[in-house]
Amino acid sequence: MNKIAITTGDPNGIGAEITIKALNELNLPKDKILIISNSKVLDYYGNLKLDYEVVEIPYDTENIKPGQITQEAGEFSFQSLKKVCEIKPQAIVTAPVAKNALHLANHHFNGQTEILQKYLAHNNQLAEMLFVAGNFRVLLLTRHCALKEISLTKEIVIEKIRNLSETFKTNFGILHPKFALCGFNPHSGEEGILGREEIDILIPAVKALQAEEINITMPLPADTLFVKAAKHYLNNEIDDYDCYIANYHDQGLIPIKTVAGDKTVNTTIGLDILRTSPGHGTAFDIAGKNIADPTSMIEAIKSVL
Repeated sequence: MNKIAITTGDPNGIGAEITIKALNELNLPKDKILIISNSKVLDYYGNLKLDYEVVEIPYDTENIKPGQITQEAGEFSFQSLKKVCEIKPQAIVTAPVAKNALHLANHHFNGQTEILQKYLAHNNQLAEMLFVAGNFRVLLLTRHCALKEISLTKEIVIEKIRNLSETFKTNFGILHPKFALCGFNPHSGEEGILGREEIDILIPAVKALQAEEINITMPLPADTLFVKAAKHYLNNEIDDYDCYIANYHDQGLIPIKTVAGDKTVNTTIGLDILRTSPGHGTAFDIAGKNIADPTSMIEAIKSVL
């Protein structure tokens, strides 16, 4: 299907509101957009200027409860994602969902990325989280897991960075990307004094990747790397690297979200269909108040046009 499909996320969050605001501002042709949602949910949170096609996911008006975490909302979020995977559009844009609502509905996934991987992946494909703000890009080697449960191996690192290299060629048109790898430990382990992950996992993986002519650094202290990256972004300068590779969630997301804010777009790569999403969550505290900022949703949609 040659359309961009947009899911509106948790019906008790700001997803429908920012979708409506973003589409009204972008004013995209009707034949370009498909909304996976529910007309009652859309009408509750605003009015679309154009009559976009809506694929209806069943939802009762009495279940719209802004700011609340409910089983019904979790089921709606899940069914919306499952439906968009069945449709197989040109690209997917997803508004935020609540993981705890998904779990209440007995869908035990750590996020939308994992659901998309379950229903779209084939031939051992792996979905990866790449965060993009202009030319500032950050890949996460691990996603939504407790810090104490992070588990990396040489093989995992090699596979994920190989996939990243292919994505840069096919989706970004960068044939020879330059990657910077963050050290796992403070000061990249100080030659094993502060941890051995660099010695045992990261450096062997880098050597194998470099042997395949992938341009990647040895593990470098993350704080120093991201100071330079932030300066390049804020000064609108060409960066030294096409992508920074972080070992875990906050190592990569704190720096890019700090400097880029709502310009940050969560991008799922590694599957046949590119998916983008705002870099923020459901914002239950302001849901239903019509004050949500659609900037990140606008950027997410623009990223797949």
